[in-house]
Amino acid sequence: MAMIPSFFGNRRSNVFDPFSLDVWDPFKDFPLSSSLTSQTPETSAFVNIRIDWKETPEAHVFKADVPGLKKEEVKVEVEDDRVLQISGERNIEKEDKNDTWHRVERSSGKFMRRFRLPENAKMDQIKASMENGVLTVTVPKLEVKKPDVKAIDISG
Repeated sequence: MAMIPSFFGNRRSNVFDPFSLDVWDPFKDFPLSSSLTSQTPETSAFVNIRIDWKETPEAHVFKADVPGLKKEEVKVEVEDDRVLQISGERNIEKEDKNDTWHRVERSSGKFMRRFRLPENAKMDQIKASMENGVLTVTVPKLEVKKPDVKAIDISG
């Protein structure tokens, strides 16, 4: 059962998630003919990238779709207050005066996503890799020390 009605968009995240720093835009799915907004998806300078965050017993794993970008065009940073930031820029293709464009659907511009990492994250062991247009950031988790349990014989 979804906590958010479908008219808020097809989001896999939860607005009640304390680790998410995403900002919900209530006008995102409305038609852009309104005078409330001056940007259209074709002219937007800010690109929205999709990121999955899963937690395994060993780590928090972030996967971001960044097709067509090189690893030099993507930045992964961690701030002191446990915030993971993934950012970069997809440049516009150079226009030739002799070309006739019939459709422009690929977005270009800057992107940035931020996530607050939980207390169990090993901040000094974060690793990132990129393969086939997918950026994977792995944040290992601290091992939870299980208490030593010793059985005590009951006399009597």
